[in-house]
Amino acid sequence: MQRSINKLAILGKVVQLEPERKSFTVRCRSADEFTFEVAQSGYLQVLGNLDALNRDTFPEPSGVLPDHQQGKTLKKYLRVGDLIFVEGVTYENQNQSKHMAHAIVVLQGPDGKPLFEDPSWWLSQTSTMGDEWLIGLFGATQTYTPDNFMANYRTNLDIMGGSMDERLQATATLSRYIYGLSSSYLLTGDENFLSAARAAVTYQMNEFRYPLSGNRHRLWIYGRRLSKSRSVPVLPSENADDNGTIALYEQIYALAGLTQYYRITRDPIVLNEIRLTVQSFEDFFHDSNAEGKSVNGLPGKGGYFSHVDPLTFRPDSERLDTIDPGRGKRLRKNWNSVGDHIPAYLVNLIIALEPLDEDDPKEIREFLDVCKKILDETSDLIMEKFPDPDKNVPYVRERFFADWTPEKDWGWQQDCAIVGHDLKIAWNLTRVACYYLATGNKAKADRAVVLAEKLGKAMVTHGLDLLRSGCYDGVWREPESKLPIETVWGTHKDFWQQEQGILAYLILYGYTGKPEYLELGREMAAFWNLHFLDRDNRGVFFRVQEDGSPIIEGAYSQKGGYPIAGYHSYELNYLAHIYTRAYVTGPEDDQGFCLYFSPSENATQRSLNVLPDFVKPGAIEIDEVTVDGIPIEIDKKSKKACNVPLKKSHLGRRIVVRYKNIKK
Repeated sequence: MQRSINKLAILGKVVQLEPERKSFTVRCRSADEFTFEVAQSGYLQVLGNLDALNRDTFPEPSGVLPDHQQGKTLKKYLRVGDLIFVEGVTYENQNQSKHMAHAIVVLQGPDGKPLFEDPSWWLSQTSTMGDEWLIGLFGATQTYTPDNFMANYRTNLDIMGGSMDERLQATATLSRYIYGLSSSYLLTGDENFLSAARAAVTYQMNEFRYPLSGNRHRLWIYGRRLSKSRSVPVLPSENADDNGTIALYEQIYALAGLTQYYRITRDPIVLNEIRLTVQSFEDFFHDSNAEGKSVNGLPGKGGYFSHVDPLTFRPDSERLDTIDPGRGKRLRKNWNSVGDHIPAYLVNLIIALEPLDEDDPKEIREFLDVCKKILDETSDLIMEKFPDPDKNVPYVRERFFADWTPEKDWGWQQDCAIVGHDLKIAWNLTRVACYYLATGNKAKADRAVVLAEKLGKAMVTHGLDLLRSGCYDGVWREPESKLPIETVWGTHKDFWQQEQGILAYLILYGYTGKPEYLELGREMAAFWNLHFLDRDNRGVFFRVQEDGSPIIEGAYSQKGGYPIAGYHSYELNYLAHIYTRAYVTGPEDDQGFCLYFSPSENATQRSLNVLPDFVKPGAIEIDEVTVDGIPIEIDKKSKKACNVPLKKSHLGRRIVVRYKNIKK
């Protein structure tokens, strides 16, 4: 090229540093190296969080310093081997090029540790987001009631957190917000989050139940639409992919908030709502195969159907074929209807219930068995049906007919893969492996982690941006270009998919101990903290360009909406904190970490299961437990099992559990 001027943004490690020449060289994961000269107007900053706290603790350099400010800055802040982000300009003229650095962001502190691995980083992020969301919805108050949620909760929020003209309250987004509030309480102990979660749970249970006779099942309406004079229930889904049906995806996420809240409170009323909803999954959506025979006239091939008719509650209703035929709904299965059971409610529910107390009632024992059966079946199906039998295709298959024949011409997806789904499977199969290893099923744990590693490694080449980090969105499963990766809709990156990647690589590192996964997790966490945090409005951007520039046109300007509802970002904060403290900081970290619980006064359990997640056996144990600030004695067995014996006097109290890493 004879002449051009182009923006350049990269993330990589410093491999050469020449402060006297205002120069440094960065090597990206792609193995490309870029030598930069700091521009006259260039600047350097230390990575910041949503809290706007200045985290620059670098000492002034000693010894002989360059005689220009750019060189002094490089000598103070940069070290060979450190991970940094650089934004600049590439000048090309008559086949010669030059890279000028205009912005440098330091990602590691003076001690060499990534700034986002500081013990307070994710706590501060979740607390800041949580406070801003509450203020945006309810104003300056610390009192939250179901009436507040009826009057003020909205699914759709503008970029500053204010309500938009659309007065929809979608059940799945309300539940996801409850998950965010509950997770923020678990991490911080802030009573405002628990108070708001309690009010929202009551509101969901009172106003969003689907009208069903009897008391054996629970389904949830799509949402409510408010006007000045009334609140109108919306029964079937209005989401584009699910319009006119009861979508299992939405029913699954209606449990996300209830389950996380139940972990904190052990409220039996909430557990009953969860139990009845799961029973509906089994009776209405499950393609059951009992003793090799189909049940209820369905094919009997296993798994869960994605949609049922809102009148007949059957997945084989002919009416489903008449609703948007290009997006098939009759007798269909997909990633969401099979795989999303695991992260949305199963992990947190099994953690809360297992082990049961000796005197737990029969229906709770049977319910735990059902949950474990769903975990067994869905994890088996993910390992057996989702990988492509063609070894040249690195991505999973995501949509199926009833007999597990892949559907390659469905709606917007056609035959493309969503990178975040492959990473989500890698993450959740590793969680599942931790569970099966802990319960003595090493063979299944090994199977799960083999596929998790395969996907995690494949996405490095076929899903990640090797120059800037982060992962792409939609990619063709079989690129016509024969390149390693071909994007479908462009080179943008979505917030929820970055979450899956960060958690996948962190837990893969925790399970395998392989340092390449830790490096990948750190690079993706760097991209998140560099580009997805809306520091002006203390929130998260939904979508950014490949270089991290936010996309804030149209629906992508919303802080809250159907796909962004206070779930994924809070889930990232919660689990990135847990995984970092459990797997990355190691036994030398004497601070440990804490989670907060508040069992309700009507809780019936005599013990509190407080395992933070499906973590690898032998990674952590309880260090100390306090009840309203007073330490209580816990025996060694309970500490290792992450189980806190409860007395009646503990109910309604604040219980703080501090964990520590187990020395190898």
